Amino acid sequence: MKLAKPVYDSNRRMLLSANHTIHPKYLERLVQIGIRNLIVEDAESNGITLEEMIGIPSWLDIVQSVQEAFNAIKMKKPFPIRNLLQGAGSLIMEIQSRPLVLPVPSSTLALELKTYAHAVNVAILSLQVGKLLGYNEIMLRDLAIGCLLHDIGKTATEEDKKHPEAGFAILRSIREISLLSAHVAFQHHETFDGQGYPRSIRGSAFHEYAQICGVCNMYENQIENVPPHEVMEMIMALNGNTYSDNVVQAFVKSVPAYPPGTKVRLLSGEEAIVTKITSHIQRPVVRFLSTGEEISLADNPTVMIAGCL
Repeated sequence: MKLAKPVYDSNRRMLLSANHTIHPKYLERLVQIGIRNLIVEDAESNGITLEEMIGIPSWLDIVQSVQEAFNAIKMKKPFPIRNLLQGAGSLIMEIQSRPLVLPVPSSTLALELKTYAHAVNVAILSLQVGKLLGYNEIMLRDLAIGCLLHDIGKTATEEDKKHPEAGFAILRSIREISLLSAHVAFQHHETFDGQGYPRSIRGSAFHEYAQICGVCNMYENQIENVPPHEVMEMIMALNGNTYSDNVVQAFVKSVPAYPPGTKVRLLSGEEAIVTKITSHIQRPVVRFLSTGEEISLADNPTVMIAGCL
């Protein structure tokens, strides 16, 4: 087993390069600094390129810009809006130029960077949804900035239910950030049925940008411990209650339940691995582990996935 993607520490220094064999002593050190997942290649995943995944150097640049924004608020320094806008623009360009962009798992970074990596991943997922909904570049920018800073209120309060309002107050004080972006931070824990916080708003008062951020935030948090297809089912069950039908359906059509590298069992009992996503986001190309043959599930509608291995 060897690394498919490099490993970085909290200072963005490469600890292990791609194609590096993983020694048990390396694993011990990685666990010590809070890295809980690695992107690896073994005999079964050989040849899977993960071309859908955002480039790690670009991703790390944006993670750093979010970290700088949080630190500026904590230390009451000038807000680095230029770097943040550049990061949002870079993400929008990636999303618009490619059919699918997958985030890098935030758990592949040192623990102290998790908050910022999580924010970038929520933005990536949200932009995929916004793209499907037909958002223009201005709308995508406001959505991206709101998602990148949706947890900025945590720099001002340790009380979880107060951080959305604190975040709104922070973002409203920065003139370059739109009111809609600020409302993403304010509303991302609200729900369509009025059971959320901090204001228990409901229906059309729950802005679509904030709904998108909320559902992507939930997904990104859950997939650390739950397989993506199960999280997808959880989100579908929230349709019309926690989030609007429009947002849930757009999310399901924008985010794959079985990302490349996922090992699955088919209804026939055969075991396979997802190699790539082509024409249908929920019907990927799979490789049979027994024979090495690859088929597109989009072209074979009778071949169904029963679950993950």
